[in-house]
Amino acid sequence: MASASFRNWETRRAAELDAIAAAHGALGGTGRGRRWVARQIIQSYALLLYSQYQAFCRDLHSESVDSLVLLVQPAGLRATLRREFVFSRRLDRGNPTPGNIGADFMRLGIPFWESVRHDDIRNTTRQSRLEELSAWRNAIAHQDFESGGLRPSRLTLQTVKRWRGACHGLARSFDRVMARYIGSISGASPW
Repeated sequence: MASASFRNWETRRAAELDAIAAAHGALGGTGRGRRWVARQIIQSYALLLYSQYQAFCRDLHSESVDSLVLLVQPAGLRATLRREFVFSRRLDRGNPTPGNIGADFMRLGIPFWESVRHDDIRNTTRQSRLEELSAWRNAIAHQDFESGGLRPSRLTLQTVKRWRGACHGLARSFDRVMARYIGSISGASPW
């Protein structure tokens, strides 16, 4: 069984991403105005993907924290421990870069990225694609393409779909990795 965070990623979050992809598909015409609108939708799709992925990562981290904290005795320590696990969580204030994701999950005692790469050999490539998405997100959000050597006209719908596939693959692995990790501590699957 998958975590509530992953089920939400595959349903509600996927539906929101599908809606913006459909908006791109609904564009008609071939003129200059269409290309400009298409570019805006593609950039919006990339930003929405990144924000939805950040929310998934934060949700999974919280769900993992809750599962681990329930194992602690005496029960009176649970609230304090939970606050410590989420204190200054990078996913609350920063982008879901591999560094921020790894730092937050490593606070739970897991060699996170090592475990994720071990879960699926494709995750090395997926991690690189997440880094690309992060660079593009920053360029779009700050309207600064030049410092990153990026050109808005080079961002395509296919690129965003490739990033979405990478995020989905990582999300699936994150879910499995955390289930195995918490299960190894508790003796039972947390979700």
